[in-house]
Amino acid sequence: MSEANSGTGRVSRERRGNILLLGLDRAGKRNAFDSAMLADLALALGEYERDPDLRCAVLFAHGEHFTAGLDLMELGPKLAGGGFQYPDEGIDPFGVSRPRRSKPLIAAVQGMCWTAAIELALSADVAIAASNARFAQMEVMRGIAPAGGATVRFPQVAGWSNAMRYMLTGEEFSAEEAYRLGLVSEVVEPGQELDRAIEVAERIAKAAPLGVKATLVSANAARYEGDEASLAMLTEQLLQLMKSEDVREGVMAMMQKREPVFAGK
Repeated sequence: MSEANSGTGRVSRERRGNILLLGLDRAGKRNAFDSAMLADLALALGEYERDPDLRCAVLFAHGEHFTAGLDLMELGPKLAGGGFQYPDEGIDPFGVSRPRRSKPLIAAVQGMCWTAAIELALSADVAIAASNARFAQMEVMRGIAPAGGATVRFPQVAGWSNAMRYMLTGEEFSAEEAYRLGLVSEVVEPGQELDRAIEVAERIAKAAPLGVKATLVSANAARYEGDEASLAMLTEQLLQLMKSEDVREGVMAMMQKREPVFAGK
């Protein structure tokens, strides 16, 4: 499935029309993030962001596990010394620092989804989990704390008590529990998570790109800047969309009872 890796060789890239598949490729280490894989994922997301032909991306993992989180043996000393930085042309995969993604990302999760992996799933726009996925936010059991946005996003999606139970105890939980908590939108049979994520990505890629972007901009403004900031931009966004060629195509397709073909203009 994977093409030749670029960047630091930790993340595979494969284009399928308007969709980009990004594969975490350190399977022998349970896809734990060392500095090279963090940098390569940031680079890959930057490439995705700048490519006008790509409309959706799917993040998956080679091997049996999504990721066991950060490789503290390799990455820990760099983080402790403040020595790790994302490449200038990259995008923070966790959305903690700027610039942030403005295009949709779907996560396909299997096996271990520990610590930073939960934060990746939370930062994605849609997450699909295999029923064999196991989740754990166990940073407190390693002497550290969640630093990839979980302290903000986990309580937002799961509720305060639910999130604190798992973040403060480090207790492992199932894919079904992750679904109940809102961390993932769907649970499928093992081996089907990537196919299902691609199906969702294909549907998003068929939607109006300007409408998709406006939806993400509004939702992310609420997430990062508050509800008032998001509400303040809604009217202007709608006025801009109503002037686009895509809205005319959407209306005509509805009237003609056919599938719309959007150009993103």
